[in-house]
Amino acid sequence: QVQLVESGGGLVQPGGSLRLSCAASGVIFSIYVMGWYRQAPGKQRELVASITDSYRTTYADSVKGRFSISRDNAKSTVYLQMNSLKPEDTAVYSCNAVRKLSTANYWGQGTQVTVSS
Repeated sequence: QVQLVESGGGLVQPGGSLRLSCAASGVIFSIYVMGWYRQAPGKQRELVASITDSYRTTYADSVKGRFSISRDNAKSTVYLQMNSLKPEDTAVYSCNAVRKLSTANYWGQGTQVTVSS
């Protein structure tokens, strides 16, 4: 059974930092493309960052230079380091795992990030 479990969300002041973690089980983690998505109230879900099995990364324009995605295959975990947080970063952040050339596509339950003073 595949599970993706996020952690690390919470309330932070503008300009602060958070690190999200997503621990995977039930999959061969190293072959999956891992992504972080977010959805704010009343808005569509958007891709924040992704990292491939070969460690190639992509970022949404709105987070470039502030967020950093990384993965530790030995721990089957993907991270999202979020710095210089803004109120507009407030959303539920969810972890996604996709296996290329297959229909395998898994989601975590999400973790709330709130940026507010």
